Amino acid sequence: MNPVNNMTKYSLRSWVLVLALAPTILVGILLGSYFTINRFYELEDTLIEQGSNIIEPLAIASEVGLVGNDREATKRLLAAAQLNKSTLVKSIAIFDIHNQLFVTSHYHKDFEIMRYKEALTNLQKTEIEHVGDSLILRTPIFATATPTGSEPANVDIQTDNGELLGYISVIINKERALLEQHRAAVAAFIIVLIGVQLNLLFTFRLVKNVTQPITEMVRVVAKIREGKLDARLQGNLIGELDLLKRGINAMAGSLSEYHDEMQQNIDQATSDLRETLEQIEIQNVELDLAKKRALEASRIKSEFLANMSHELRTPLNGVIGFARQLVKTPLHSSQVDYINTIERSATNLLAIINDILDFSKLEAGKMVLESMPFGLRETLGETITLISGSAQAKGLELVVDIAPNVPDNVNGDSMRVCQIINNLVGNAIKFTDSGSVLVKLELQAQTDEQVVLRCDVIDTGIGIDESQQDFLFQAFGQADSSISRRFGGTGLGLVITKRLVNQMGGQIGFTSSVDKGSNFWFTLPLGLGQFQIGDSLPLEKLQNKTVLFYEPRVLTHSVISRQLKQWDTKVTHHQHIPSLQTTLSTTEHQFDYVLLSCHGFNNPNHLVSTLIQAKAKTDCLIVLFDCQEQDMLSQFIRPNADVVLSLPVSEHQLARNMLYPPMEYDLLPPVSIAVPAARQSLTVLAVDDNFANLKLIDTLLNELVTTVIAVNSGEEAVKQAKTRTFDLIFMDIQMPGTDGISATKQIRQGSMNRNTPIIAVTAHAIAEERELILGSGMDGYLPKPIDEAALKAEINRWITRPKFTHFDLHTLNWDLCLTQANHKSGLALDMLRMLLDSLPQTVSAIEAALSQNDQVTMLSTIHKLHGASCYCGVPTTQRLCQEIESALKREARVEDLEPEILELLDELTKVESAAKQVLSQLSAEITDDQKNGLL
Repeated sequence: MNPVNNMTKYSLRSWVLVLALAPTILVGILLGSYFTINRFYELEDTLIEQGSNIIEPLAIASEVGLVGNDREATKRLLAAAQLNKSTLVKSIAIFDIHNQLFVTSHYHKDFEIMRYKEALTNLQKTEIEHVGDSLILRTPIFATATPTGSEPANVDIQTDNGELLGYISVIINKERALLEQHRAAVAAFIIVLIGVQLNLLFTFRLVKNVTQPITEMVRVVAKIREGKLDARLQGNLIGELDLLKRGINAMAGSLSEYHDEMQQNIDQATSDLRETLEQIEIQNVELDLAKKRALEASRIKSEFLANMSHELRTPLNGVIGFARQLVKTPLHSSQVDYINTIERSATNLLAIINDILDFSKLEAGKMVLESMPFGLRETLGETITLISGSAQAKGLELVVDIAPNVPDNVNGDSMRVCQIINNLVGNAIKFTDSGSVLVKLELQAQTDEQVVLRCDVIDTGIGIDESQQDFLFQAFGQADSSISRRFGGTGLGLVITKRLVNQMGGQIGFTSSVDKGSNFWFTLPLGLGQFQIGDSLPLEKLQNKTVLFYEPRVLTHSVISRQLKQWDTKVTHHQHIPSLQTTLSTTEHQFDYVLLSCHGFNNPNHLVSTLIQAKAKTDCLIVLFDCQEQDMLSQFIRPNADVVLSLPVSEHQLARNMLYPPMEYDLLPPVSIAVPAARQSLTVLAVDDNFANLKLIDTLLNELVTTVIAVNSGEEAVKQAKTRTFDLIFMDIQMPGTDGISATKQIRQGSMNRNTPIIAVTAHAIAEERELILGSGMDGYLPKPIDEAALKAEINRWITRPKFTHFDLHTLNWDLCLTQANHKSGLALDMLRMLLDSLPQTVSAIEAALSQNDQVTMLSTIHKLHGASCYCGVPTTQRLCQEIESALKREARVEDLEPEILELLDELTKVESAAKQVLSQLSAEITDDQKNGLL
């Protein structure tokens, strides 16, 4: 409790009384006690002194009678002494050396209390003993002189004062002393009481002259606080109280003046506020209108972007598509070069459009990120391979350095990860004229469910001036924006990269020095995959294999050397051609592998001779090649090498070619030689209102399927769908009259193609448009410009798609299973088969944990099932596992979750049945495909 609050409970009068009386009473009690106790000790000392003055002369006088054994004379002496001090002395007794009573002043019935209880040798001087209201004094009697002709009787104690003859004991009466002590105590009490009364008199006088005026002041101040500003203090007061009274009255007067002035200000402020509120209300109306206009502008902007995407992609579809088709026709070299230039220019324009659309989606917060399992090294290798041509064209050393502890199986948006890497590495190559570009990937942190990776893209390019670094991540900004700038671009690549990294939960930054290069880095959190993505290689077979490795460039040599060391191979390193040739010419033993870079050779003949020497030392010669001289590759390198790998080479690619070199192909299962694929026996309907696009898709489809019906309107598409059955329908979206969505609805409602897969072919690239298309009843999506490989993959996807009709797609969705397996059907089948094999044991564990209310076992089992369900296309099972696991982690009891657990068990039964159907049908189709392939 606050002591201040306790103090405020008592009035000033109470505090004055307490503070005035308490010290006086305390001091009076202390002084009275002190003097009373002091008087007690004085009286006791006086009594002892009187007794000593009586007993000590008697002890000297009693010596003669004790020595002469004269009891009568001694008794008369004692009687006289007692009579002289009759009020003080009660009794006197003498004891001999044997502590026997020798004589007493008069008979005393209790003379034993006068006897000395200890040995007489201890009695050397007068000793005092308090017994009740009496005081007993004992003094030894010593022999100071021996009379002539007499001998002391039976004296055998000798002391320092002489021979001890006995002792004398006197009982002193303490009644008078006690009476004096009581009188002193009463006197002290009376004095203290008088002092307290006098203090009370002065205190009440003080209270009257001080506290009453203060109480009046408190009352007046309370009235002032209540708003009664006319209240005043009256009368004359003493000293400072009169000054305080004047101050309170002056304060009240000032407050009254301030109150009047404040009231005037309030009235004025109220008037101003009323006007301000009216203005704010008008502004709110204007802001509301502005907000509606902004929303409308945003909607118009989104529609404009969608339309612009469509309008730009539609002609680009024709340009790129027919350019690719034209390359297939007989052309001379200059025409091929022209067509390739057209295609590259159109592709660059398409990349700019994609950048603008990505920036718009990121700016509007509509970029949706996926979370799918993917192989990190494979994805990174594919991305680097796509842009390695630019580095080779400039003669740059492009190196990918992935730390060994970086996990390969991760979850995330692989497409956006590739986009980030592509933007940063592409910029590094663009702004580097000579030297190297290093992509370095390291593990920064790891938990059971997540990893944080750090990627550095380090180049030796032109660098960035400090004055331009602050503008680098701004939209449409570039370090060199002058009219004579050397490098093109929209200035959106880095800002898109930064926003993608931030949206994925990472950070991005850079360091740079002019003419020394730049280091762009970013960190990225990714989920940790639970299953292997891609094939695993038996790397243990490379242990203790001998490798001769030549690479003159430091970065590439360091990265490949570390990979070889990680596989426990025995490597002979060379970075100079003379030392390589010395080893080849002097070493007699064979190497298991020779890794030879094509860099550093002066002419092709020198390279060929070295290759021939190296070939003689190994059964597996691997040449590392990253030059653009394709003639040199085809004429000199391939005829003399077993394997040619383009740099930068991934560790997976290098390991695979070392484990399975060409000479061992005959030991592997036979692989069919790729031949031009025969057209599928399918009837396909193509719908597009643009003549060029319709002609392009008709041309592409005729290369892939046997029958193509091409129409240029939605109405004609509906008419065709009512007259004949199609295997696939490719439908444009934006068409005059009946658009693609309306045509799809009419086909689904009443035609011969209600269940025919309808694929949207559109230039719309915004996510909302894509969701609208897929939600309108269409089964797939094919973006423009149409890629021949994507078109072929879409056809293969739908003609080989299992026709599952006996179970709910929420129980088992094969398309979702494929998506979660990164569109790898073999991996999806393996995941589904693993889930099916684990279901009996999982169901038994859940039932046992449910019957025993075992929360720990239930949580462990559900957690494992939840992890497996994330990769098998079983959405209902995944949802139930997530709900049960979350509840168990919140300490929910098993019996409380019994309804959800029973529902999960029922769903697992459905999943088991559906999985068996899927595996049975797909296995039959794979068997048929193998038979057809063998035939």
